[in-house]
Amino acid sequence: MKRFMFSRLALCVLCGASITVLPGLASAGWVAQTSGTTRDLASVHFPVDATTGYIVGVIGLILKTTDGGANWVSQTSGTSQYLSAVHFPVDATTGYTVGNYGTILKTTNGGAVWDTLTSGTINTLFAVHFPLNTQTGYVAGDVGTILKTTNGGAAWVLQTSGTTTWLIATHFPVDASTGYAVGNNGIILKTTNGGANWVPQTSGTTNCLLSVNFPVNAQTGYVVGGYPAASTILKTTNGGTAWDTLSSGTTHWLGSVHFPVDVLTGYAVGTSGTILKTTNEGASWVAQTSGTTREIYWVHFPVDAQTGYTVGQTGTILKTTDGGVGVEEKAEGRGQKLEVRLTVNPNPFTSFTTIPGHSSELFALYNISGRKVGVFVGDRIGTDISIGVYFLKPEGGNAKPLRVVKLR
Repeated sequence: MKRFMFSRLALCVLCGASITVLPGLASAGWVAQTSGTTRDLASVHFPVDATTGYIVGVIGLILKTTDGGANWVSQTSGTSQYLSAVHFPVDATTGYTVGNYGTILKTTNGGAVWDTLTSGTINTLFAVHFPLNTQTGYVAGDVGTILKTTNGGAAWVLQTSGTTTWLIATHFPVDASTGYAVGNNGIILKTTNGGANWVPQTSGTTNCLLSVNFPVNAQTGYVVGGYPAASTILKTTNGGTAWDTLSSGTTHWLGSVHFPVDVLTGYAVGTSGTILKTTNEGASWVAQTSGTTREIYWVHFPVDAQTGYTVGQTGTILKTTDGGVGVEEKAEGRGQKLEVRLTVNPNPFTSFTTIPGHSSELFALYNISGRKVGVFVGDRIGTDISIGVYFLKPEGGNAKPLRVVKLR
């Protein structure tokens, strides 16, 4: 059986216009990165931004990037065990990774050195989460194992989970008191007292549950899984009192779920290169083009719903900077005053750009999610906005939007 058991839309058209793809100019959505390895990659985490991140995997593999994934450098883990999960609680300096045979590693210098911690167990550990700081954290694993530390991993205390079922994922949404653990046979456990007691919840499924994520509070959360049956997505809006089954639109197992900033927009990944996205709280899920048929084990969006990473089988790393949708670069105008293609100069730009021949006209600028960020005059577009991808169209006009990019 594979790692899932043993280790862990098109852009909305603005104002009714459509966008015409010009060959060679469409962004790719999810883009493969060079990992430098063919080993399976189990988990990815970017602690504070989309620039510095870590990946762990088989045979003690740890990779680090400091340039948004353009380059991944192997770190010395000091172990040959399978590493299932990695978590840096507050910054890119202090982090933890866990794996087979009770392996727990810790770094306090950004991965230059990884120290082996004494876990007190030989059970396989699948998940690690430090809710608020580097001191108090939880680890979950097989045979119902839950460990807790309150001193940065110097000591780990075995908690009474009340089960011998494998626990594959854990998440404490807002503090170190209320948390969830999920695993084999549809098990969902909840604690409200920092792990002193874990109470089983009714999931309504016997499928293996592989990932849990509560985006903003301890009330609304999502769980995904699948084995041995088809894909499973569960949702609660009342802290797990009831779990509703959502339709995923796929039969593939789902191994990881992540809602980056709110309960609206989230991603789930799984077998056969499956990547799903929802923008309506899980009411519907849209399959995205991953470009691979390999298993994808983990998905993580560091700071927003646009830039994210997935990792998986045989060294697979994928990155998106546009929410995975893949948007078109340019569009032709159909308005009476803009029957030819709009042009801006320069594009990409750093401070601002201009539209030659339309210096006195008003243009609206929208971000990639379709939200208007401002109205500008044609001789100075894009001042005082953040870096990113935007769409420009005449204010009140019918021309199709033009893609522009602010670099810094």
